[in-house]
Amino acid sequence: QVQLVESGGGLVQPGGSLRLSCAVPESIFTSNDMDWYREYPGKEREFVALITRGGRTAYTDSVKGRFTISRDKAKRTVDLQMNNLKPEDTAVYYCHARRVNVFKHEYWGQGTQVTVSS
Repeated sequence: QVQLVESGGGLVQPGGSLRLSCAVPESIFTSNDMDWYREYPGKEREFVALITRGGRTAYTDSVKGRFTISRDKAKRTVDLQMNNLKPEDTAVYYCHARRVNVFKHEYWGQGTQVTVSS
């Protein structure tokens, strides 16, 4: 079955950087827009960044200028470079493949913990 495999989470100090990666099956990588969400304890999962099949990107306001989403076609990954991390970035981050239409599936990664703390 379809599986999105994430890596790169961990513990960093404020102002530090992390790079999250999501390994994507070829059929999904080719067909689906991909994005990253994050989830704070007790809160709804929220949108962070989007990259379309064509490479267009969008970000939630709180991460603009600090986070960069990208596709690596050679490695077939969707990456999230996170710079100047803040304590409020602490969350579980999820890779997501959007539905291409109402008849198709969406897919989620397992989640990876990012903790920003001194």
